[in-house]
Amino acid sequence: MAGSLPRPLQIAGIHHVAIIASDYARSKHFYTQVLGLPVVHETYRAERQSHKLDLQLPDGTQLELFSFPAPPPRPSYPEACGLRHLALRVADMQASVALLAQHGVAVEPVRVDPFTGALFTFLADPDGLPIELVGPQSI
Repeated sequence: MAGSLPRPLQIAGIHHVAIIASDYARSKHFYTQVLGLPVVHETYRAERQSHKLDLQLPDGTQLELFSFPAPPPRPSYPEACGLRHLALRVADMQASVALLAQHGVAVEPVRVDPFTGALFTFLADPDGLPIELVGPQSI
Protein backbone atom coordinates (compact mmCIF):
# COMPACT_ATOMS: atom_id res chain seq x y z
CA MET A 1 0.00 0.00 0.00
CA ALA A 2 1.60 3.24 -1.14
CA GLY A 3 2.18 5.87 1.52
CA SER A 4 1.50 3.55 4.47
CA LEU A 5 3.44 4.05 7.66
CA PRO A 6 6.06 1.48 8.64
CA ARG A 7 5.12 -1.04 11.29
CA PRO A 8 5.82 0.18 14.86
CA LEU A 9 8.68 -1.26 16.87
CA GLN A 10 7.74 -4.50 18.66
CA ILE A 11 8.91 -3.87 22.24
CA ALA A 12 8.87 -6.94 24.48
CA GLY A 13 9.54 -5.17 27.80
CA ILE A 14 12.12 -3.21 29.75
CA HIS A 15 15.56 -4.83 29.73
CA HIS A 16 17.30 -2.59 32.28
CA VAL A 17 17.39 0.80 33.94
CA ALA A 18 20.76 2.48 34.53
CA ILE A 19 21.50 4.60 37.60
CA ILE A 20 24.64 6.65 38.29
CA ALA A 21 25.59 6.85 41.98
CA SER A 22 27.69 9.53 43.66
CA ASP A 23 28.88 7.07 46.35
CA TYR A 24 29.11 3.56 44.93
CA ALA A 25 29.44 1.70 48.25
CA ARG A 26 26.50 3.57 49.80
CA SER A 27 24.26 2.95 46.80
CA LYS A 28 25.36 -0.68 46.47
CA HIS A 29 24.34 -1.19 50.11
CA PHE A 30 20.97 0.50 49.53
CA TYR A 31 20.04 -1.49 46.42
CA THR A 32 21.35 -4.88 47.64
CA GLN A 33 20.77 -4.78 51.40
CA VAL A 34 17.79 -2.43 51.80
CA LEU A 35 15.90 -3.19 48.58
CA GLY A 36 17.24 -6.76 48.50
CA LEU A 37 18.17 -6.95 44.83
CA PRO A 38 20.55 -9.83 44.05
CA VAL A 39 23.84 -9.15 42.27
CA VAL A 40 24.15 -10.61 38.77
CA HIS A 41 27.61 -9.24 37.99
CA GLU A 42 29.99 -6.63 39.36
CA THR A 43 33.02 -5.16 37.66
CA TYR A 44 35.44 -2.27 38.01
CA ARG A 45 36.47 -0.58 34.77
CA ALA A 46 39.85 1.00 35.58
CA GLU A 47 40.07 2.90 32.30
CA ARG A 48 36.85 4.75 33.22
CA GLN A 49 37.40 4.77 37.00
CA SER A 50 33.93 3.28 37.11
CA HIS A 51 32.12 0.49 38.89
CA LYS A 52 29.25 -1.33 37.18
CA LEU A 53 26.88 -3.46 39.21
CA ASP A 54 24.12 -5.48 37.53
CA LEU A 55 21.17 -6.21 39.84
CA GLN A 56 18.26 -8.56 39.14
CA LEU A 57 14.55 -7.87 39.58
CA PRO A 58 12.19 -10.85 39.93
CA ASP A 59 10.70 -10.39 36.43
CA GLY A 60 14.12 -10.54 34.74
CA THR A 61 14.55 -6.77 34.40
CA GLN A 62 17.90 -5.51 35.60
CA LEU A 63 19.13 -2.36 37.30
CA GLU A 64 22.61 -1.21 36.36
CA LEU A 65 24.36 0.79 39.06
CA PHE A 66 27.32 2.87 37.85
CA SER A 67 29.87 5.10 39.51
CA PHE A 68 31.81 7.77 37.66
CA PRO A 69 34.27 10.36 38.97
CA ALA A 70 32.41 13.56 39.99
CA PRO A 71 29.02 13.09 38.28
CA PRO A 72 26.84 16.22 38.28
CA PRO A 73 23.89 16.21 40.67
CA ARG A 74 20.49 15.13 39.35
CA PRO A 75 17.94 17.96 39.27
CA SER A 76 14.85 16.73 41.12
CA TYR A 77 13.05 19.69 42.61
CA PRO A 78 11.41 21.31 40.82
CA GLU A 79 10.95 18.25 38.66
CA ALA A 80 13.08 18.37 35.53
CA CYS A 81 12.29 17.01 32.07
CA GLY A 82 13.33 13.44 31.50
CA LEU A 83 12.89 10.22 33.40
CA ARG A 84 10.75 11.07 36.42
CA HIS A 85 11.19 8.11 38.77
CA LEU A 86 11.75 4.38 39.08
CA ALA A 87 8.61 2.45 40.09
CA LEU A 88 8.94 -0.96 41.75
CA ARG A 89 6.01 -3.31 42.30
CA VAL A 90 5.66 -4.80 45.81
CA ALA A 91 3.27 -7.51 46.98
CA ASP A 92 2.80 -6.14 50.52
CA MET A 93 2.92 -2.36 50.96
CA GLN A 94 2.73 -2.36 54.77
CA ALA A 95 5.55 -4.90 55.13
CA SER A 96 7.67 -3.00 52.59
CA VAL A 97 7.22 0.33 54.38
CA ALA A 98 7.98 -1.30 57.75
CA LEU A 99 11.17 -2.87 56.41
CA LEU A 100 12.33 0.44 54.95
CA ALA A 101 11.70 2.12 58.30
CA GLN A 102 13.91 -0.51 59.98
CA HIS A 103 16.69 0.58 57.61
CA GLY A 104 16.09 4.25 58.43
CA VAL A 105 14.67 5.06 54.98
CA ALA A 106 12.09 7.85 55.00
CA VAL A 107 8.92 6.99 53.09
CA GLU A 108 6.07 9.31 52.15
CA PRO A 109 2.60 8.45 53.46
CA VAL A 110 0.98 5.59 51.54
CA ARG A 111 -1.75 6.82 49.22
CA VAL A 112 -4.31 5.30 46.86
CA ASP A 113 -3.98 6.09 43.15
CA PRO A 114 -7.35 7.59 42.18
CA PHE A 115 -7.17 6.06 38.68
CA THR A 116 -5.97 2.51 39.42
CA GLY A 117 -6.94 2.04 43.07
CA ALA A 118 -3.40 0.77 43.77
CA LEU A 119 -1.49 1.69 46.91
CA PHE A 120 1.66 3.73 46.29
CA THR A 121 4.34 5.68 48.09
CA PHE A 122 7.66 7.35 47.33
CA LEU A 123 11.13 7.18 48.84
CA ALA A 124 14.55 8.32 47.64
CA ASP A 125 17.74 6.40 47.01
CA PRO A 126 20.99 7.73 48.55
CA ASP A 127 21.35 10.29 45.75
CA GLY A 128 17.76 11.50 45.91
CA LEU A 129 16.51 9.48 42.92
CA PRO A 130 12.76 9.15 43.44
CA ILE A 131 11.59 5.55 43.80
CA GLU A 132 7.91 4.73 43.78
CA LEU A 133 6.60 1.57 45.41
CA VAL A 134 3.38 0.34 43.84
CA GLY A 135 1.36 -2.21 45.73
CA PRO A 136 -1.85 -4.08 45.14
CA GLN A 137 -5.20 -2.33 44.98
CA SER A 138 -6.49 -1.02 48.28
CA ILE A 139 -9.45 -2.69 49.86
